[in-house]
Amino acid sequence: MARKHISVYRGTHEFLFARPLSMTLPVSITAVAPVIGRFAPSPSGPLHFGSLVAALGSYLSAKAQRGQWLLRIEDIDPPREPVGAADTIRKQLEAFALCWDSEVLYQSQRSERYEQVLAQLLASGAAFHCACTRRELQDNAGRCANHCAEKHLGGQRTAIRLRAPAKTLAINDRIHGLVEIAEHEDIVLKRRDGLYGYTLAVVVDDLDQGITEIVRGADLLTASPLQAQLFRLLGAQPPSYTHLPLVLQADGRKLSKQNQAPAISVEQRLELLHRALRVLGQPVPEAEHPEALLTAATTTWDIAKVPKGPVFELASN
Repeated sequence: MARKHISVYRGTHEFLFARPLSMTLPVSITAVAPVIGRFAPSPSGPLHFGSLVAALGSYLSAKAQRGQWLLRIEDIDPPREPVGAADTIRKQLEAFALCWDSEVLYQSQRSERYEQVLAQLLASGAAFHCACTRRELQDNAGRCANHCAEKHLGGQRTAIRLRAPAKTLAINDRIHGLVEIAEHEDIVLKRRDGLYGYTLAVVVDDLDQGITEIVRGADLLTASPLQAQLFRLLGAQPPSYTHLPLVLQADGRKLSKQNQAPAISVEQRLELLHRALRVLGQPVPEAEHPEALLTAATTTWDIAKVPKGPVFELASN
């Protein structure tokens, strides 16, 4: 069955097109927004093979469309981030010839912007201060249990949550097709301890960086409809979504830092790139260097060949 491709136009954003409103384009010319993809790892440790698959897939998708590929470090949870992990990630990507096209964006430097968006969401009623405990939320399917929104709470002893939509939300994923989620939580945007929630940070950063396509692991597939809704609440069109197959260990668990997945070895970079291409269902070009391999792989990239997964980690040939 052929997969549907979703085309997203975001030319109304000033960060993509900066032309006067009075300026008109000739009828024969169609304005097409540039493709901008990204890789956004959390620096909770070095990249592992599953991370490499996600990075490679997002890189090839952007480059095959002659687009940009950006790097963002999602360092908003300091207790989980070893010193030097972000530097290690950058060096690993460079060693594998996965070079980004602009300055690295660090979420830890974005607090002022996040506060602006929180104020906007609170003022519109889309978000609210919540004093519920973790147990109360768990016992109420992730939703506020004490009508906190009606109490107009504030202050440091509350979290800020996004009101759960009372409707089914959906996205069209380029691999998985239509994905619908009917039940939603009052997802946290800012925790009681002052740390920002993933959903807030990732959507605001994708919006501000002009990201037009999100290519990442399928573990975030079900979170995407709510993220797309947050784009709309902020007056923006969501990017397109592509969720790559997860890589599983021999015991069936996801290859992840939490499951002690080993770091990718720079000495084995060609072999690991070959394996990552096979996980993604792509042909493996003959090349002696990572740069040449990626150049060739860009020309043969075919999203229709990417499996839904998950895929067990492939051994070397």
